[in-house]
Amino acid sequence: MKRIEAIIQEDKLSSVVNALKISEVGGVTITMSKGIGAGERPILRGSRGTAKFEAAYNRIATVVTVVEDSKIDIVVTAIMNAASTGKAGDGKIFVTNVEEAFDIATKESGKNIL
Repeated sequence: MKRIEAIIQEDKLSSVVNALKISEVGGVTITMSKGIGAGERPILRGSRGTAKFEAAYNRIATVVTVVEDSKIDIVVTAIMNAASTGKAGDGKIFVTNVEEAFDIATKESGKNIL
Protein backbone atom coordinates (compact mmCIF):
# COMPACT_ATOMS: atom_id res chain seq x y z
CA MET A 1 0.00 0.00 0.00
CA LYS A 2 1.05 3.58 -0.64
CA ARG A 3 0.11 6.85 0.99
CA ILE A 4 -0.34 9.64 -1.54
CA GLU A 5 -0.16 13.16 -0.15
CA ALA A 6 -0.91 16.01 -2.54
CA ILE A 7 -0.31 19.63 -1.56
CA ILE A 8 -2.39 21.71 -3.95
CA GLN A 9 -3.82 25.20 -4.40
CA GLU A 10 -7.04 25.58 -2.45
CA ASP A 11 -9.08 26.54 -5.52
CA LYS A 12 -8.24 23.19 -7.17
CA LEU A 13 -9.60 21.09 -4.29
CA SER A 14 -12.99 20.27 -5.83
CA SER A 15 -11.38 19.24 -9.12
CA VAL A 16 -8.89 16.97 -7.37
CA VAL A 17 -11.51 15.32 -5.14
CA ASN A 18 -13.75 14.69 -8.17
CA ALA A 19 -10.81 13.16 -10.05
CA LEU A 20 -10.09 10.89 -7.08
CA LYS A 21 -13.72 9.76 -6.99
CA ILE A 22 -13.52 8.84 -10.67
CA SER A 23 -10.29 6.94 -9.91
CA GLU A 24 -12.29 4.92 -7.36
CA VAL A 25 -10.22 5.93 -4.35
CA GLY A 26 -11.82 4.62 -1.17
CA GLY A 27 -11.53 7.85 0.80
CA VAL A 28 -9.54 11.01 1.30
CA THR A 29 -8.51 13.23 4.18
CA ILE A 30 -8.32 16.97 3.52
CA THR A 31 -6.44 19.52 5.60
CA MET A 32 -6.68 23.24 4.88
CA SER A 33 -3.51 25.15 5.63
CA LYS A 34 -1.16 27.95 4.63
CA GLY A 35 2.27 27.70 3.09
CA ILE A 36 5.08 29.40 1.23
CA GLY A 37 6.52 27.95 -1.94
CA ALA A 38 7.37 28.85 -5.51
CA GLY A 39 3.92 30.20 -6.36
CA GLU A 40 2.88 33.83 -6.30
CA ARG A 41 1.07 34.89 -3.16
CA PRO A 42 -2.24 36.71 -3.55
CA ILE A 43 -2.52 40.48 -3.37
CA LEU A 44 -4.83 41.65 -0.57
CA ARG A 45 -6.53 45.01 -0.13
CA GLY A 46 -6.51 47.06 3.04
CA SER A 47 -9.64 47.66 5.10
CA ARG A 48 -10.55 50.84 3.21
CA GLY A 49 -9.74 49.31 -0.15
CA THR A 50 -6.93 51.72 -0.98
CA ALA A 51 -3.84 49.89 0.24
CA LYS A 52 -2.62 46.68 -1.39
CA PHE A 53 -0.14 44.20 0.02
CA GLU A 54 1.10 40.70 -0.68
CA ALA A 55 -0.30 37.97 1.57
CA ALA A 56 2.28 36.32 3.83
CA TYR A 57 1.14 32.82 2.82
CA ASN A 58 -0.73 30.95 0.11
CA ARG A 59 -3.90 29.11 1.05
CA ILE A 60 -3.37 25.44 0.26
CA ALA A 61 -5.07 22.10 0.76
CA THR A 62 -3.40 18.81 1.58
CA VAL A 63 -5.22 15.76 0.24
CA VAL A 64 -4.18 12.38 1.65
CA THR A 65 -5.28 8.93 0.52
CA VAL A 66 -3.97 5.38 0.78
CA VAL A 67 -4.20 3.09 -2.24
CA GLU A 68 -3.01 -0.29 -3.42
CA ASP A 69 0.32 -0.26 -5.26
CA SER A 70 -1.38 -1.00 -8.57
CA LYS A 71 -3.33 2.30 -8.43
CA ILE A 72 -0.41 4.67 -7.87
CA ASP A 73 0.00 5.80 -11.48
CA ILE A 74 -3.76 6.28 -12.00
CA VAL A 75 -4.19 8.34 -8.84
CA VAL A 76 -1.07 10.48 -9.29
CA THR A 77 -2.00 11.22 -12.92
CA ALA A 78 -5.57 12.13 -11.89
CA ILE A 79 -4.28 14.57 -9.25
CA MET A 80 -1.75 16.15 -11.61
CA ASN A 81 -4.32 16.63 -14.38
CA ALA A 82 -6.88 18.14 -11.99
CA ALA A 83 -4.49 20.44 -10.10
CA SER A 84 -2.16 21.64 -12.85
CA THR A 85 -2.26 25.15 -14.29
CA GLY A 86 1.26 24.94 -15.67
CA LYS A 87 2.53 27.65 -13.31
CA ALA A 88 4.96 27.50 -10.42
CA GLY A 89 3.15 26.82 -7.16
CA ASP A 90 0.68 24.24 -8.46
CA GLY A 91 1.80 21.93 -5.66
CA LYS A 92 3.60 18.69 -4.90
CA ILE A 93 2.71 15.01 -4.61
CA PHE A 94 4.51 12.69 -2.21
CA VAL A 95 4.19 8.90 -2.29
CA THR A 96 5.32 6.88 0.73
CA ASN A 97 5.08 3.26 1.82
CA VAL A 98 2.39 2.13 4.26
CA GLU A 99 3.62 -0.85 6.24
CA GLU A 100 0.29 -1.76 7.82
CA ALA A 101 -3.23 -0.35 8.14
CA PHE A 102 -6.01 -1.08 10.61
CA ASP A 103 -9.74 -0.37 10.64
CA ILE A 104 -10.68 0.65 14.17
CA ALA A 105 -14.37 -0.30 13.90
CA THR A 106 -13.98 -3.76 12.35
CA LYS A 107 -10.53 -4.59 13.80
CA GLU A 108 -9.48 -5.74 10.30
CA SER A 109 -6.05 -5.03 8.88
CA GLY A 110 -4.25 -4.99 5.56
CA LYS A 111 -5.27 -3.75 2.15
CA ASN A 112 -8.80 -5.17 2.47
CA ILE A 113 -9.72 -2.15 4.66
CA LEU A 114 -9.24 0.25 1.77
